[in-house]
Amino acid sequence: MDEKRAKELLKAERERVEAELASVRGESREESDQDVPAGDFNSEGLYEDELAAGREGDLQRRLDRIERAEERLAAGTYGLSVRSGEPIPDGRLEAEPLAELTVDEEPGGTKRW
Repeated sequence: MDEKRAKELLKAERERVEAELASVRGESREESDQDVPAGDFNSEGLYEDELAAGREGDLQRRLDRIERAEERLAAGTYGLSVRSGEPIPDGRLEAEPLAELTVDEEPGGTKRW
C-alpha cells in the first residue's frame, strides 16, 4: 500500500475514533450530572455507565493501535506483520488499516484475501 493511501486511512480512522470517544465521554458526563436521590438504585443507569466505560476503554485501545500504526508508517514498516515481517495484503489494510498481523497469523485466522 502506498504511503499516501495509508495516511488517509489512518487519519480517517483517528478522526472517527476521536469523535466517538468524545461522544461517549460527553454522554457519560451528562448521565452522571443527573440528580438521583440518595439511596435510589438505578440499575438501568448503572448498566449504561458500565457500558459507556467499556466502550470508552475499547475506543482508547483502538486509539493506541492507531498510534502504533502511525509509528510503523513513520518507520517504514506499515503493512508488514509485526510478528513475521511478511507483507499484509492491501485488501486487508483497506478493511482494517490497523492490522498488525497477516490473516494467517491472527488467532483462528483463515485466509480471506
